[in-house]
Amino acid sequence: METNFAVRHHEPWNKGKLTGQKAPLKQKDIWAIRVRLQLTNRTRDLALFNLAIDSKLRACDLLKLKIRDVTHGDRVSSRTTIMQQKTKHPVQFEITEQTRDAVSKWIQMAGLRSEDFLFHSRLSNSIHLSTRQYARIVHAWVSEIGLETANYGTHTMRRTKASLIYRRTKNLRAVQLLLGHTKLESTVRYLGIEVDDALEMAEQTEV
Repeated sequence: METNFAVRHHEPWNKGKLTGQKAPLKQKDIWAIRVRLQLTNRTRDLALFNLAIDSKLRACDLLKLKIRDVTHGDRVSSRTTIMQQKTKHPVQFEITEQTRDAVSKWIQMAGLRSEDFLFHSRLSNSIHLSTRQYARIVHAWVSEIGLETANYGTHTMRRTKASLIYRRTKNLRAVQLLLGHTKLESTVRYLGIEVDDALEMAEQTEV
């Protein structure tokens, strides 16, 4: 007696998509997005964008931030520490003045309290923005300033400030601490600095 079993074919999640390391934003890209968000009065998006750049957090940690994580009393803190979900290690980051201002305005506008998630979802089945929602928001930002969305993603936001700091200082250890990596090798791979440095040298070499 023969038994026929239905064979299920699952399409890979990345079918038809470009995968790989996502590019960080350049300084001019940061300002282009920031100005556009300011001009269109997107208070939440401006707070999200600025804090994503400053914090260098993975999406899972950024989206789970609560008001109490970034405030002290009724003011947004200039520096804070959170426990990373992936590594279970604490990481500290600075919150710049323009980010504090953007976050403060968003908290006031949304009427958020200490135990509320900073970036709550508008969907009834989610208590805070999901990584999928966040990815769509990031793609919208880069698309609006004319960048190719396939080259950018949520890790773009995590890599951006770290990449800028490395280019200015060449201090890998400092960037490792800022990203909360346990191994220096992870920072090297994450920044893709060997490739980036080679390209930078090639651009500076006259033929």
